[in-house]
Amino acid sequence: MKPQLPLALSTVLALTAAGCSKPDSTQEAATTTETKTEVAMETSVQESNPFFTESPLYMQYPQFDKIENSHYKPAFERGMQEHLLEIDAIVNQEEAPTLDNTLIPMEKSGQLLNRVARVFFSMTSANTNDTLEEIRSEMAPKLSAHNDQILLNEKLFARVQAIYDARDDVELDPESYRLIERVYTDFVRAGAQLSAEEKEKIKAINSDLATLQTAFSQNVLNEVNASAVVVETREELTGMSETKIEAAAQAAKAKDMEGKYLLALLNTSQQPPLASLEDRALRQRIMESSLARGSRGGDYDNREELTRVAKLRAERARLMGYENHAAFSLETQTAKTTTAVNDLLARLAPAAVANAKREAADMQSIIDSEGGDFQLASWDWDFYAEKVRKQRYDFDASQLRPYFEFDNVLTKGVFFAAEKVYGLTFKERHDLPVYQEDVRVFEVFDADGSTLALFIMDPFARPSKRGGAWMNAYVSQSNLMGDKPVVANHLNITKPTDGGPTLLTFNEVTTTFHEFGHALHGMFSNVKYPYFSGTSVPRDFVEYPSQVNEMWRIWPEILANYAVHHETGEAMPQELLDKVLATQRFNQGYSTTEYLAASLLDQSWHQMKPEEVPDAEGLLAFEAAALENAGVALDTVPPRYRSTYFSHIIGGYSAGYYAYIWSEVLDADTVEWFKANGGMTRENGDHFRQTLLSHGGATDAMTLFRNFRGADPDIQPLLVRRGLD
Repeated sequence: MKPQLPLALSTVLALTAAGCSKPDSTQEAATTTETKTEVAMETSVQESNPFFTESPLYMQYPQFDKIENSHYKPAFERGMQEHLLEIDAIVNQEEAPTLDNTLIPMEKSGQLLNRVARVFFSMTSANTNDTLEEIRSEMAPKLSAHNDQILLNEKLFARVQAIYDARDDVELDPESYRLIERVYTDFVRAGAQLSAEEKEKIKAINSDLATLQTAFSQNVLNEVNASAVVVETREELTGMSETKIEAAAQAAKAKDMEGKYLLALLNTSQQPPLASLEDRALRQRIMESSLARGSRGGDYDNREELTRVAKLRAERARLMGYENHAAFSLETQTAKTTTAVNDLLARLAPAAVANAKREAADMQSIIDSEGGDFQLASWDWDFYAEKVRKQRYDFDASQLRPYFEFDNVLTKGVFFAAEKVYGLTFKERHDLPVYQEDVRVFEVFDADGSTLALFIMDPFARPSKRGGAWMNAYVSQSNLMGDKPVVANHLNITKPTDGGPTLLTFNEVTTTFHEFGHALHGMFSNVKYPYFSGTSVPRDFVEYPSQVNEMWRIWPEILANYAVHHETGEAMPQELLDKVLATQRFNQGYSTTEYLAASLLDQSWHQMKPEEVPDAEGLLAFEAAALENAGVALDTVPPRYRSTYFSHIIGGYSAGYYAYIWSEVLDADTVEWFKANGGMTRENGDHFRQTLLSHGGATDAMTLFRNFRGADPDIQPLLVRRGLD
């Protein structure tokens, strides 16, 4: 049973959350009938808040059709109060601390807060609005303080420590033993062993960080929208597809710029139109607009926010006894140390840069042969890379798009691969509410026909949605709670304006398979405690299963099933398929260098002492020096993200953006294992699921890899894949 508050206390909390005070008997006697009616109506509204009770929908699926902006703040406030009452009950019991009377009740606590937080933070990423952003700004420091109230609670920590100290004296299953160790570590890393004065400093830093991080992410979204490039004439868009030109026209019309064209920006430095636009001046304008985001002055400039975050993180790390924030952050990752991360990045960077320079020389040759009187620039790269691809492989990437219709990619590619490898089947549900008209819901069935999960797909870009692609869970699997997973994937595909087919690039196909790998990790979870559910693994391990799932996009059996022409239904010609496969290592110098540059920037920001962090005015000079010192300062290859719109390092990937390449070592080695053991078979899929995917964070990450692979990871397959051998 999930803890419930007494009804009377629930009513008081509802009134308080709405800004009302609880009337005493004297006030009630003097209250007019009108006021009584108003109070009754307010109470009714608050008690109808869909977050206040567990969702009655299938598998606790969120009641998106009933959730309104006005529900979030009262639910957060009541949720925090309920949670603290539950913690107080744990702390103040007379019985000696045990797993059963302390840690398990802690795992069960805070259910209301969990419900509202999961939906709210998904909406502020996927479908936000001004009201939600105001609530986010208000709640960020309050939620930080709430977290500190629990993790810095001395009496609660005393109980946790007592259980930790006695963990070898009682009989425990492996998952329970790990829960004790992880919870104890969380308290220590939050500052539970610090002095009272130091704890107050930690609380202040955490509160400031919560506010700054929220402001940074809001600025990133606002700046993406504000930096959209306005194009005056259709002629300037020569080279773009008619579908994309029409989308640009519709985007301009929506902004009251009839007759013009608006090119929205993605959150990465490179922008998709640069690959096809023939107008070099427009390409330059797009790239310069992209690179200037967050550092061009104005309301959305992020230099102050980023430098303050870096300084505060460094100060907190010092308080905790660490040399820098990266050292603090990496301690719980599989990498463990800054030395390990620095060594990996330093090993890869020189070869990547050398490859990028060779690629640049090939493009310069084409520019020169065409009589171009200019040197290759960053805004030229994608455009001329396509020319090199066509020249070298007689292959234009745009030839693929007619064969990559989104619904085919999803159902006949992603879902079909999951059926072949894991025995899963999917049924679209039209009876469950969605928060936006393009969102789709699928029930996922296991090989034995039982329901495994609900899967939500949110494919299209919109101004209310942050950039990138991600997975999240609305309900996490837990045997303790009896919960099955409800997980979601979010993409940023451009939606056709004319109702025509959604045709993907090969990169978008890859992203669709990648994000579903995260979804599988969440759906296959089979753990007892919510703490370990699904993707609750180290940051430098979480990308590994999703990267493995990318392999199926080019697996012949899968590709043949989904890569069919959207008009004729004809399969992709074998000749074109062969060219796709032949170009897998094409342009890897660029893609590896831009990624490594961003990873090295992340480490530079987080391997500083507080006094070394630059001020806002010095940010751009610091960034340039960091790239130069790392040997990745190429004008033609900007970092995938510049510091001021690098959302990963403000969020959960601080000092952790290296995780993608770290995980790719495991991924590339795993792909070789699949190939060596018969490829796409249920036996192989079940082995991967049973030894690794189903365990979430309940077992040490590298132990899981060894259990699956039977050996330590080998970096050689990655070097070959990236052309770094």
